[in-house]
Parts: sequence; C-alpha cells; structure tokens
Amino acid sequence: MGKKIRIGILYGGKSGEHQVSITTAYSVIRSFDFSKYEVVPFYITQQGEWRSAGMLTAPVEDKQLLIIEETAVGRAGSALDDVFGSAADVPLFGQGVGQVTVSVSALADGKHVNGESANEAALDLVLPLLHGTFGEDGTVQGLLEMANVPYVGAGVLASAVGMDKVMMKKLFAAAGLPQCVYRHFTRTDWLKNRDEHVLEIEVSLGYPCFVKPANLGSSVGISKASNQAELLDAVEFAFRYDRKVVVEEFVDAREIEVGILGNDEPRASVCGEIVSSNDFYDYHAKYIDGKSAMVIPAQLPAALSEQIRSMAVQAFQAIDGSGLSRVDFFLRKEDNELLINEINTMPGFTPYSMYPLLWKETGVSYSELLDELIGLALERHVAKQQIDYGFEVP
Repeated sequence: MGKKIRIGILYGGKSGEHQVSITTAYSVIRSFDFSKYEVVPFYITQQGEWRSAGMLTAPVEDKQLLIIEETAVGRAGSALDDVFGSAADVPLFGQGVGQVTVSVSALADGKHVNGESANEAALDLVLPLLHGTFGEDGTVQGLLEMANVPYVGAGVLASAVGMDKVMMKKLFAAAGLPQCVYRHFTRTDWLKNRDEHVLEIEVSLGYPCFVKPANLGSSVGISKASNQAELLDAVEFAFRYDRKVVVEEFVDAREIEVGILGNDEPRASVCGEIVSSNDFYDYHAKYIDGKSAMVIPAQLPAALSEQIRSMAVQAFQAIDGSGLSRVDFFLRKEDNELLINEINTMPGFTPYSMYPLLWKETGVSYSELLDELIGLALERHVAKQQIDYGFEVP
C-alpha cells in the first residue's frame, strides 16, 4: 500500500456554531478509512486557541474526547492514549510561508517528529469542519492559502460571500436568481436611523418578517417578528452575533435543499425537503427536538426538480464555489414561485445531515463523499500551482 494521506481536521472554532462543528468532526473522523488516511485533529476553542494531542490511530468512540482541554503535555493515563499517537508536535504546515505548529512539546526547526523530518510529518491536506465565523467565512481559508496547503471546500472569496448574506444576495441578484424582499443595515446605521429602518421594513416587508445576523449559520441569532416590539427585540438579538443584520419578508413556502459537489464542473444531488417541527427551521428545530423531517427525494414534478437543481449549480458558480455546498430554496405555496434563500459552503456533515443524505440518495455513500471531496481539494490545489505569481519586466 502507498503512503497514507495525512489529513488535519479543524473543528470547534470561535463561533456560535462551535458545538455543531464538534459534532460534524466526530462523525467525519469515525467514518474515515484509517487504512488510507492518517488523521490529526486540531481543536479550536471558543476563545480561538488551537490545540492538538497528536495523530489519531483509530476512530474516537466518545465525542467529548475531541474537546481537548489543554495541550497534551504529560498525558500519561489520559483517556486519549488509546486513540492518539505520540504527543509530539505535528506540524500544521510544512511549506509555503513557513512552518506553523500547534505546540504540544516544542518543535524546533528541522528536527524530527516521530522519526520523520518536519516536512515529512506535515499535513497533506486540511479538512476545515468549522461552521460560522472564523472558519466558514474565508478567514481560515486565507491562512491555508498563504501556507499553500490543500484544503477541502470553498476558497476565500466563495467562503466569505457564502457567509455574508448581504453580499451573497447581491451576487445572486447579479446572476438573475429570484429572491424574497429584504433589507439590511449595520449597527451604526441602525442606531442613527432606527425609525427610518423600521418604517421601511413595515412598508416594504410587513409582518411577520425574519431578522438574521448577516454572518452566521445554523439559524443562530434568527428571530421571527410579528409586530414592531418583536422587531426591535429581534434586531437587538441579531446584533449580539454580528455588526450587520438582514431582515427578510415572510414567505409561506416549502423549503427545498440541493447538494452541490465539484469544482469547475459541479453537479447537483436530488432535491430534499425540510418539514420543520417549529414555527420555522430554527436552531432548536435543527439540532435539539429531533422532530423535523427530511423528505428525500422531495416530492416534486420532474421539470421543477430539474429547474431547482440547475439554479443550485448557477448559485454555486455565482459565488465561485468549489468542493461542496448546499443551496436552499423557498417554493412559495400560493403560486409555486421558486426563490433562492441561501448557499452554505460548509453544510452540516454528520451521516444524518441533509447534505450527505442528499448524496446518499443520489448514489454517493458517506465514505465515498469524503473520498471525492479530498480528491477535489487535491485537484484544485494542483491547478493553482500552475499559476505564475511572478512577473518579469520585458
């Protein structure tokens, strides 16, 4: 057998979606084929500290073991000893802008790690399973680009646009994709012109309406407002999570979702439908009560299903996506008008999440999906190495 691919898993993160990210990482690590891959988890705390306990030698059996409490110096007797290899440092990057390590014992330049040179011990690829800010928004992607390390998923631009609902909507509009009516403003603008914004929302959107932080996912910080008092409370709540807020009209609609897989020639999965257990598909309905239903494939006429899948690919290309995304739509009940809601460049990735289930129904298993995403990341990295970043004056 050839050399195994060494993959660094980034999870946790300085985000309101910290716990969701840990759950995703746990599911992915348990699904890896350890005969093909070497896995090095990197846990990022909610304060932004990076921690690692070395290389995994087997899947973890308890999700709590992935919450690495402190850098693993002197871990004798630790519950992690059965699944982690040496506590020595594993370099996060071994090329590009210089070596960056997560300090577990102290790695000096050029010294050996587990019998390997620093570069030989470095990661072949990074899988950022970070949802929300400081992970899904282009920040960690920029770090990986600077280090010239292959990574799974969207690049800097697509990640940033996919996280910022305002910029996303502007690109969707430029691509001719229909959307619901919305308004947006910053905290500073809201404080200066609150009455004008409230009036504009009441005239253009009406009640009920939805208030969202511009840069967050997993329905964190989202509220439904049915009157002015609730609107004011919802805006203040959303500002807890971002400096920019989006307010959208209420649409009585079915919620349809499509998975996208690929780089320059993306393909779409079958369509799925979310039937929420709550008033809307909020964080509680997604992750806590377990009563929301996913209907896969969605019960749709064939022509409409193809239209949705085509629009999903169009949305993916509009933000210059790569690797994977999930595109969400509203199908308005009164007239079957299709409206794009948003694109998610790092969708939930447990075996029971919508994105993997969409591809399972399309004929791609969970483990096959991971293999393909790794292949797409390496393909994209090789293509980028062909770019000439130098210039010689003639």
